[in-house]
Amino acid sequence: MLDFISTKGESSRMRLIIGITGASGVIYGIRLLETLRDQDGVETHLVMSSTGRMNIGIETDWKAKDVEGLADVVHRNNDVGAMIASGSYQSDGMIVAPCSMKTLSGIVNSYADNLLCRAADVMLKERKRLILVPRESPLHRGHCRLLYEASKMGIDIAPPMPAFYNRPETVDDIVNHTVGRLLDLIGLDSGLVQRWGGVGDPG
Repeated sequence: MLDFISTKGESSRMRLIIGITGASGVIYGIRLLETLRDQDGVETHLVMSSTGRMNIGIETDWKAKDVEGLADVVHRNNDVGAMIASGSYQSDGMIVAPCSMKTLSGIVNSYADNLLCRAADVMLKERKRLILVPRESPLHRGHCRLLYEASKMGIDIAPPMPAFYNRPETVDDIVNHTVGRLLDLIGLDSGLVQRWGGVGDPG
């Protein structure tokens, strides 16, 4: 079971929004949902862009409807009247994994023409945690400018850059470590992260 690290020192229910967009790396969003599924005290709301749905079939053996089945609540991306489109609906944070450059641009420029960008905009105006997992390479100057502006707005930028100190042996090891670190940022200890213990006495 995941532990919610409450700022008040006590456990409480957490409501998280998970966005999956059309960048490569939909497995990160899927693994987030798998990790959070059926966990006491965590409610997940899923929003997927049309290209995010498309990439599920391209990159994984999952079907979009089965990914939706991992979430507690699923919202259509064109439903800008959904509950998560309002700041009066209490949520604790949002993770967009992966985050396309198009979605990054929409969020940074407050161009909320779909529910995913609107929900992210709500996180910003309500001073809630917003974590973006941008997946593009190489980055040109426009991408870098958007990432810089996002950082200035208080958005957490967490590219899925693999760590190797934990000696990963499979792709799953790499994905799980990244997902665990994303959940660290939101205040959840998933048990997926092999914590760095130092190098000991170098002799």
